[in-house]
Amino acid sequence: MPADTVFDKETLFSELSIENWIMPAVYAGHISQVVWLHPPWARQISEGKHSFLVGKDVSTTTIRVTGTDHYFLSDGLYVPADQLENQKSLNLHVILINPIESSNGHEENGEVASAKRLKLDTDDRASATSASSSMGLGDLDNSTPSVKQKEVPNASALNRAGTSPECSASSCLKNSECPIREVVKDICQVLQKGDAYVLDIDLDFFSVKNPFKEMYTQTEYGLLQELYNFKKPHKNATEEGLLDCVENRVHQLEDLEAAFADLCDSDDEETLQKWASYPGMKPLVQLVHSLKTRMESPDYEMVHQAGLTCDYMELPHHVSTEDEIEGLIQSIKVLLKDMPKPTLVTVARSSLDDYCPSEQVDMIQEKVLNLLGSVYGSLDVHLDYSSTSSSS
Repeated sequence: MPADTVFDKETLFSELSIENWIMPAVYAGHISQVVWLHPPWARQISEGKHSFLVGKDVSTTTIRVTGTDHYFLSDGLYVPADQLENQKSLNLHVILINPIESSNGHEENGEVASAKRLKLDTDDRASATSASSSMGLGDLDNSTPSVKQKEVPNASALNRAGTSPECSASSCLKNSECPIREVVKDICQVLQKGDAYVLDIDLDFFSVKNPFKEMYTQTEYGLLQELYNFKKPHKNATEEGLLDCVENRVHQLEDLEAAFADLCDSDDEETLQKWASYPGMKPLVQLVHSLKTRMESPDYEMVHQAGLTCDYMELPHHVSTEDEIEGLIQSIKVLLKDMPKPTLVTVARSSLDDYCPSEQVDMIQEKVLNLLGSVYGSLDVHLDYSSTSSSS
């Protein structure tokens, strides 16, 4: 996104989506702390505290970061600090939330038993008024928190993250089994007394599907992974090594975007063979042939969007049992009961794009609203999605 877009409201709104709204908010000066609370099957960003700069790249005039996590490198977002104008500092805290085991029950006093351990990966997030923070699962002292719910079609998968004011989530983050009480202490260090924050909840935090796995065969998905595979830099890469990594990645993605744009116009054998001759593009032939045997007219733009999620880690895919959902609900309840009250709570259903299973989303929504009501009391709920869609 061009950095100056953040100061043009109408253009900005047309450019924003669920997977890209946090960095523009940071660049605009609205957020300086983000806490991403994630379930065990969502591990796109490494645990702990990540401190880096967000600014305007002097060469491309787009928003870029100095963060070196694979999440940013694979999107080609990294640049050195000396290439950024109008720099803003961001502290990103990544914290694992385990479900409370239902067999041990949930005590009203909030004590937590040992947590379940699962495997896999996804996201959640939040934002805050003024240059402070946001917490995501996504002014203080409001007696009736406002809850806004919306259907959000999303394009990639990191956008389930959370944000929140000055916080140091380092003490327990290295231990994936750390109790919820320890998580509360760490988050409360971020939420300094009197700071305003927004709690942003994505319902696919509780149960998530990778819709592309149902859209394409196992073979086709494997070919996409080959084509879009991100070659990670060496563990202790120098600045030069990181820049080379990003440059190669940007060229790779540009070639793939151009190839699928060409195929949208004509997917004849000549066009296919032309692109297959490019380095690393050989799997394209088998992929297109497979798609054309199953579909009269493949949606190559959608294929490219699916490929963009196949970089260094698969999208999370974990359709939770009701016990797992309830375990996460209870974990979040313990968390929220000991935290300051948010000024605003936002909820994304993420069911129109099939990230949150359609057969579970209403049940999860009901549980989340009941949870918020039990913690905060009377709620002022706005169902934004009901005015734009007849079905949820």
